[in-house]
Amino acid sequence: MQQKPLKILLVEDDIGIRDVMSLVLSLEGFEVISLPDGRDVFGQVGTEHPDLVLLDVMLGDLDGRVICEALKSDPTTEQIPVMIVSASHGYVHDHLQTCRANDFLSKPFDINELIAKVKRLAA
Repeated sequence: MQQKPLKILLVEDDIGIRDVMSLVLSLEGFEVISLPDGRDVFGQVGTEHPDLVLLDVMLGDLDGRVICEALKSDPTTEQIPVMIVSASHGYVHDHLQTCRANDFLSKPFDINELIAKVKRLAA
């Protein structure tokens, strides 16, 4: 019996970054559901039940830290690992502490680092 691929919800407003991340993770065997903004994160989490959420901080409509904090504050979603992805390198500690994210990936990112962190968190 073949095991189902781990599911990742990717929330990134930059189409280029979103496409690259989706492609790389798909080639690694993950099922990737991508969103261009934060409007439907909670709906997708409820219907898709992802194994990991990759969440940009600076979304056009919402702050990813607010979404992360809401996910981590809800008993039905608090166990889902969340990795914050941001170009704000100086605020790594703040990002992790503020919203209780499980990890942080800075932009621009190394593809190998992305893959390693995703595999560690989604396992």
